[in-house]
Amino acid sequence: MTQALSRGQPEAARNGERMRRREMIAMLGGTAVAWPRAIMAQPARPVIGYLSASRSDVFSSSTQGFRDGLKELGYVDGGNLHIEYRWAENRYDRLPAMAADLVGRHVALIAALGSSNAPLAAKAATSSIPILFALGSDAVQLGLVASLNRPGGNATGVHFLFVSMVGKRFELLHEIAPKATTVALILESFASSAAAETAEAETAAHRLGLNLIVVPVAGEDAIASAFATAVERKADCVVIGNGPVINGRPERNAVLSARYRLPTIANVRQYADAGGLMSYGPSLADGFRKAGRYAGRILNGEKPSDLPVQEADTFELAINLQTAKALGLAVPPSLLVRADAVIE
Repeated sequence: MTQALSRGQPEAARNGERMRRREMIAMLGGTAVAWPRAIMAQPARPVIGYLSASRSDVFSSSTQGFRDGLKELGYVDGGNLHIEYRWAENRYDRLPAMAADLVGRHVALIAALGSSNAPLAAKAATSSIPILFALGSDAVQLGLVASLNRPGGNATGVHFLFVSMVGKRFELLHEIAPKATTVALILESFASSAAAETAEAETAAHRLGLNLIVVPVAGEDAIASAFATAVERKADCVVIGNGPVINGRPERNAVLSARYRLPTIANVRQYADAGGLMSYGPSLADGFRKAGRYAGRILNGEKPSDLPVQEADTFELAINLQTAKALGLAVPPSLLVRADAVIE
């Protein structure tokens, strides 16, 4: 404590003491102000909204692929990044409210992955927050981007080419089951890609000289009856369409195919792993990893409008030999050579 000045002290001494007091107060005050400012200057941890039409337990490897892509750019969920997950549990009607909730939380971006319905809900909810998609439908036709090379808005992502590969799955199924004359396409009637899938299937069936039966399903509970309907309508084999609902339980689809002894092909590798005959399609984990890298680049300051839509470039053909044997099918050697995975 500074001692009190006596009345007898010179005026110069009193002025010097006053200056020292002012300097001390200024120093303490500056420290008190600068400390909270330093804290406020620290960068906030970004938050990503993850919007999916599916369930959290479906295709977990794909979700991990997204996190792996982020990690390549230096972002770790639970570390310097937080991901808010929203799962619609195969209820597409829940997506608009979930998208609106993420917008209200002012997330840095929305990763609407796995179906076209999720990014469409996000797009309807915001025109400013960046949106990432990973889907099998045409993003231009859906209105998500202006063009693949120059998206032009707040959305970009990965195109899995699921719809355009419907014809290839017809060809592979015809190759392993050449005696089949009628093929059923089981697809989600409420999916935005349903019309495009049907058109591709009609073209492929006509080219291969096959009769086509389209069996739409309106929900997860209708899938079992869809297989029964295919049998009633004399289908010899089945192509499983695109969508998280119809592909959400690959083991169930494998059981139904075996029950009705229907050679079946799906677009996700998990189907063949679960006991299904064949699967052919892009690697979901690789596509989600690409989306994760884009998420990191956006967090680093790049704009979705400047990031071209990427196409899947890793494809997998898987054949389950045990299932082929149980169905009495001989797998052509030429098909085995092309397979990326042969499950024995």
